[in-house]
Amino acid sequence: MPLTKPELISPAGDWTSMRAALDAGADALYFGAEGFNMRAAKGFAPGDFGGIAQLCAKHGAKAYLALNSVIYDAELGEMDKTIAAGKAAGLDAVICWDLAVVEACHRHDMPIHLSTQASVSNIEALRFYASLGARMVVLARELTLEQTEAITQRIVAEKLPVTVESFVHGAMCVAVSGRCFLSQELFGRSANRGECVQPCRRSYRIADVEEGFELELGSDYVMSPKDLCALPFLDKLFDAGIGAFKIEGRNRSPEYVATTTAAYRKAIDFIAAHRNDEDFDEAYRSLVGRLQDELARVYNRGFSKGFFFGKPADVWARRSGSAATETKSYVGIVRKYFPKADVAEILVHSPGIDSGATLSIQGQATGLVTVPDAELHLDGQPVNRIEQGQIFTVRCPRVRKNDKVYVLLKN
Repeated sequence: MPLTKPELISPAGDWTSMRAALDAGADALYFGAEGFNMRAAKGFAPGDFGGIAQLCAKHGAKAYLALNSVIYDAELGEMDKTIAAGKAAGLDAVICWDLAVVEACHRHDMPIHLSTQASVSNIEALRFYASLGARMVVLARELTLEQTEAITQRIVAEKLPVTVESFVHGAMCVAVSGRCFLSQELFGRSANRGECVQPCRRSYRIADVEEGFELELGSDYVMSPKDLCALPFLDKLFDAGIGAFKIEGRNRSPEYVATTTAAYRKAIDFIAAHRNDEDFDEAYRSLVGRLQDELARVYNRGFSKGFFFGKPADVWARRSGSAATETKSYVGIVRKYFPKADVAEILVHSPGIDSGATLSIQGQATGLVTVPDAELHLDGQPVNRIEQGQIFTVRCPRVRKNDKVYVLLKN
């Protein structure tokens, strides 16, 4: 009998990523509100909430508003209005941890999901937040799988009306549950206000104060962990009773959101359908190998198991940037789309593009469309190359005027 599937929750920093996540199979989206967002560069205005709720409902998905930054007195009124707007728009829950936000959610009868910022690491804390109305709790990222399972077993035994959610993929912070003050100390930009400039990802020099010798720390970025990737042991997270799997990445590209969501969608569906098959282990390992190759294409710092199996070893990144095997380069914009012929007309802004390239076409209403081995046409004739300023046509699924066009390049 198929197992119950945990909810797959994907990040959405903008409309393009939102549509990309939904098209890739997300069960729910989480997104930030302007001014109250742990990813300050990415956020939606209250006027957007109605459209988000409608879009998610159209895809049979839920919409979660992340309102999990530090809140100051001067912001309480605006915070209350934001929650009221979310309730009126029909959003499904608010992700929070500040008790002022919790209280505001109570006033507006808005469901509460507890953020990992609360660092819930034991059953007593979980009981307390459940008594305050939290219906889903992201446990502290530092918990092991064994500790997590112990909590889920207590939830079942005590019939608590709450579900455990865990991050399964994405960036990890050197600080406890992301509560870092390094960016604030060095640059006056607080990670707890969504403004982190990630100084932990940089290389550093250490100096001998007596002799003046200096050493550069770069081969191991000692404050920059590899990214979490739970695919190899996702079946164990199923067995542990975790009710929702969350992907990190509201600041990531639509390609990242689409690729990671699609990978975990395939893994979840496979486990649910085949967990009890005699050859499950071998078949799942084969699937994971293929999916990890896909994940390596998009932004990553290398992959680790996080804290699920204890204090991680060999977890530090070996470079300051991404280890992605694929990058994108801007090509131009869609000028027209002819739906009867499934053909897009594209103006090239870049120095040029060769036939056979893989195109990525992105837009707020389109989401993400990939065109592999694109056959380029100029004046109705196939050509090997299109130069800057020229207009070419290519067959592709539905896109829209002014969508941006990129070419995907192997690193």
